[in-house]
Amino acid sequence: MIVLGIDPGSRKTGWAVIQVEGRAISAVDYGILRLDVSGEFVDRLVELHNGLAALLDRHPPDHAAVEAIFQSGTTKNYQSALKLGQARGVALLAIASRGIPIEEYPPAEVKKSLAGHGRAEKWQVQEMIRIQLSLAATPPEDAADALAIATCHALRLQNPIWRALR
Repeated sequence: MIVLGIDPGSRKTGWAVIQVEGRAISAVDYGILRLDVSGEFVDRLVELHNGLAALLDRHPPDHAAVEAIFQSGTTKNYQSALKLGQARGVALLAIASRGIPIEEYPPAEVKKSLAGHGRAEKWQVQEMIRIQLSLAATPPEDAADALAIATCHALRLQNPIWRALR
């Protein structure tokens, strides 16, 4: 089974493709879509869609997992939150338009599934994903987040109780 993980962003989007065989989880490919911030915002959304479409063509997944928007009462830049929501919408549409099932996970749930608690630091998640997937090097932050999201989903899919509740 192939699982796609997406850490959406309006400037850069982390992505990861993992393979699940029984209890074994391995990284197939991962990276960051860096969007051109010099142009209009709508052009970034088109660039994001085209990048994700190419990724879906290259690595067609059986499942996808996308990070849910972090909600905080202390959000100071509402414009950034709106742009993130639009980028998430593009990612969700690119995946859903191909009929791929999508799950969304809040950051705390992803962190808890990998590091054991929902307030893990970014470096802890990066290190846990490096260990979990036996990677030779620590992946960049956004790619590590996408790997973590995909791995969180794979772990949920392996859990018969979670599958029964879906």
